[in-house]
Amino acid sequence: MLNALRLDGNPHRTPRKAAEVFPFLEAYITRKEQQVLEIEQVVERYEVKRMKEERAYQTMSSLRRMFSGKKPDHHLAVEYIHYVKKPMEQVRKLRAEIAHVRQIMNESKPGDVVSIPDDIEELLS
Repeated sequence: MLNALRLDGNPHRTPRKAAEVFPFLEAYITRKEQQVLEIEQVVERYEVKRMKEERAYQTMSSLRRMFSGKKPDHHLAVEYIHYVKKPMEQVRKLRAEIAHVRQIMNESKPGDVVSIPDDIEELLS
């Protein structure tokens, strides 16, 4: 479906009744919450793996520790950024989207005309 462009270059949104959009928004919230849970599970698995590795290294004898290689701290920092920090930033963004959609749902009645964000509008079309 082609969106008509206004003079300022922004796509023209079609006004939609809240009753039309509510089922879609509920499914959208469910999908985003599922994504949050999946990301949190990945982060949890990584943290458990790191703890096991650290515990295994600490239980080694000092002679074995001398011969086994431990990852340098800067490698661990890069892993942390990749496996924990960035995914948790994504989780914060997803939760903000969910809160915004819930706010739209809570503040409107089924007969009201609602304005939804552009990214959700694209999914709806």
